[in-house]
Amino acid sequence: MSITRPLEVSVALCTYNGARFLREQVRSICLQSRPPVEIVLSDDASRDGSVDVVRAAVAECAAERPQHPVALRIFENTTALRVVKNFEQAISACTSELIALSDQDDVWMPDRLEKMVTRFEQDDTLVLLHTDARLVDTDRHDIGHTLFHALEVSPSELARVHAGNAFDVLLRRNLVTGATTVFRRSLLADALPLPVEWVHDEWLAIIASTTARVDLLEEPLIDYRQHESNQIGARRDTFKEKVCKALASRGNTHVERAIKAELLLERLLQLGDRVPPEIIDKVRSKIVHQRFRAALPASRLARCVPILREAMTGRYDKFGRGMRGVVRDLFESV
Repeated sequence: MSITRPLEVSVALCTYNGARFLREQVRSICLQSRPPVEIVLSDDASRDGSVDVVRAAVAECAAERPQHPVALRIFENTTALRVVKNFEQAISACTSELIALSDQDDVWMPDRLEKMVTRFEQDDTLVLLHTDARLVDTDRHDIGHTLFHALEVSPSELARVHAGNAFDVLLRRNLVTGATTVFRRSLLADALPLPVEWVHDEWLAIIASTTARVDLLEEPLIDYRQHESNQIGARRDTFKEKVCKALASRGNTHVERAIKAELLLERLLQLGDRVPPEIIDKVRSKIVHQRFRAALPASRLARCVPILREAMTGRYDKFGRGMRGVVRDLFESV
């Protein structure tokens, strides 16, 4: 009888002047019920002693639990790479079969890795798994909402992801937050290099969803800290804020989304026959939709008929937020 080797986990931890919260975060990683074998730290030219805090926290945990030491490897950037390339450096250096992404200011639930790794061991087709998170303030007081609530994740979106249709969901909008994510290292062969036009987590997720299975756990497995220094936070818009967005200037939003879709198509074509033709067709259709939205005229009146025709194609529903996108295109200023 063959014995299946337990899956090991590397943690890709990226820091930038995060000393304030790092001890608590690193301890929550090292003291997991199923601890990782290594932390790969990529520090983006911090000036607050972040690297020293991580070193001390790892050593502290090793003294407390010597039977489960966690190796620490450090990259110190003298010139900042910024978020996407900093994570690329960290994940590229990870050696375990599973890689967990980590921000510098959150706290993991003690059994987070145990629950997530178990899912990978149960499903060989699963390549990327993410979870909900509890939103907390600077002092880790519960804000009263979860990440999925802030993102307005619908029951139909959850059902489609669970059913193996994550690509269709992610092509509309990203639901994957890196701080909650674990993925197989094999994904890097398709996903690297990470394009700076995409956020690292959404790129990893959508690439994974084109050739394999992406799923989620609806249980909050981290405390996702919301504070003034968040580079990417999570908060549900109020009705007033949604109205303001609908009337605000579109800027380069749709041009940037078209560029992202074009980069996605380019990468998927490089993957060849491993990507189903229907996925390629959907990305091409997404590009058409984003180019249409980017080219809408300044006159709101002149937009009405083209937007109605585009709505009748169903692309607002397939590649955006449906009627919400229609309303925004009708009323946004240019």
